[in-house]
Amino acid sequence: MQLYLPEDLRQHMEPLYRQLGEVAGTKLDELARMSDKRTPILHHRDPRGRDEEWVEYHPAYREMEKIAYEDFGIHCMSHRPGVHGWPEKVPAMAKYIFTYLFTQSEFGLMCPISMTDTSYGLLAKHGPKEFLETYGQKMLSQDMDELLTGAQFMTEKVGGSEVANLTVTARHEDGQWRLYGDKWFCSNIGAGVTLVLARPEGAPEGNSGLAIFAVPRTLEDGSRNKYRTVRLKDKMGTKSMPSGETIFEGAVGYPFGDVGAKPNRGLRQMMDQVVMSRLSHGVRAAGMMRRCLNEALVAANGREVFGGAVIEKPLMRRQLLKLMVPTEQSLSMFMNVAVKLHQSNQGDEEAAKLNRILTPLLKFRTCRDNVEVAGGALEVKGGVGFIEDWVNPRLVRDAYTGLLWEGTSNINALDITGRAIAKSRAHDNLADDLKNRVAEADRLPGQFAGELTGLIQRSHDFAEEIADSNNETLSRQASNALYHATTATYLAEEGARLGAMGRDARRLLLSRLVVDSKLKPKDPLGHTETAFEVEAGNRLLDNQPVPISEATDLLRLS
Repeated sequence: MQLYLPEDLRQHMEPLYRQLGEVAGTKLDELARMSDKRTPILHHRDPRGRDEEWVEYHPAYREMEKIAYEDFGIHCMSHRPGVHGWPEKVPAMAKYIFTYLFTQSEFGLMCPISMTDTSYGLLAKHGPKEFLETYGQKMLSQDMDELLTGAQFMTEKVGGSEVANLTVTARHEDGQWRLYGDKWFCSNIGAGVTLVLARPEGAPEGNSGLAIFAVPRTLEDGSRNKYRTVRLKDKMGTKSMPSGETIFEGAVGYPFGDVGAKPNRGLRQMMDQVVMSRLSHGVRAAGMMRRCLNEALVAANGREVFGGAVIEKPLMRRQLLKLMVPTEQSLSMFMNVAVKLHQSNQGDEEAAKLNRILTPLLKFRTCRDNVEVAGGALEVKGGVGFIEDWVNPRLVRDAYTGLLWEGTSNINALDITGRAIAKSRAHDNLADDLKNRVAEADRLPGQFAGELTGLIQRSHDFAEEIADSNNETLSRQASNALYHATTATYLAEEGARLGAMGRDARRLLLSRLVVDSKLKPKDPLGHTETAFEVEAGNRLLDNQPVPISEATDLLRLS
């Protein structure tokens, strides 16, 4: 926060972060455990026998909602001034720290929080004014009796990623647009406002025929809109939050713009929401990795075997470093993406270009790393971690969710190489930005700075080669190279800047570990442990600050 938040914003928000940290580590964690085991129940009729389905939520889930929406306003702080007494809209890099802390205890509810945030943003940017005037302010409310949460229903039985095949139809009847058809995977089905991708009757086939419609759960006259949930999904993860299958039977929808039997801009508009959701997923993965790492460190420090604490065993120390490195990479990455988002929102075109490639890189790699870190943390915990009394099984289940939502790893990798690089050439902007950071990091040792600069260029050139040749099979390899070169640079810059301020420079050591373990070739049949890895591991696992002079000395070890 010293590096990424303006001083006045940091001082204002830090007490709130501490407050949420305390809640997340106690009350929220207990509520999350209960909500995971007492999942929502779908009732197809109300108590009076009417065919108006409703979802019964456990009181623990409702209490978590109060913490998120009413107490902390995570969903609305970037859309209206005055939340938590901050005179302006809270910048993205400050908001996502709330997400990072909250997700360390509860992942499932963060989906509706994010969808409420991004749905309002999409409505404000592209949506119908009359709908925004009627429903918008309720989406920003911190009053639980007034709040309307948001959702986006896109996925149908025909598949998720290829939205060109969507079949839900919008018909113009009696002066209103009405929706008909099935949506197969709908999260936060109790949302008060849902954004739905549908094809207006007579519109072209494929992506160009799709339009967005804002669909309220309850119409202005108080009646229930004509769509219903036929069943809830028995999901592997995010069990606290209800997802289901929804049928539209003439539901009233408010179109985004002038839509009809012509090319429409719905998919392009919806991609704004997808991009924001990918960023949110990256932050959530980072938060979950932090929880996993903390659980592993506590277990390793607290358990004694064979005459000493587990954390003193050399092999365990190596495995803990493998959990720590991706955890710290993700923190650096999402803070940088959030800063660039804020700058982009202020009209900075260069920042917008950088985020075109940084956001899918964040989503692609952090969600994959989250799976490995969650599994590794469970292994550190041992048999205890396998028992549902503890948080580790939920962390493993929820980690896999991030691989699927808002695009699988393949989809994000192809977006990076096929669009962000091949079409937008955003990798050029990224390489220039990273090289400038290395050049301006005064306390960075020259040899290491030169090595970083070379790796930045090589990852850029490799990704460009893969993109220009349309070699899809190596798109993930190219994306990995860019992510690791980017995060190694961020970590080095952070360590150098913090060290120059007289603070902890350990992030320099993490940067070198990324370089050595992710960007250099290794012989699988050779001796790979280095003196640097051992000594750096000792400093990182001992959890004591490392001054810049010691960090730079360690970087020189072979």
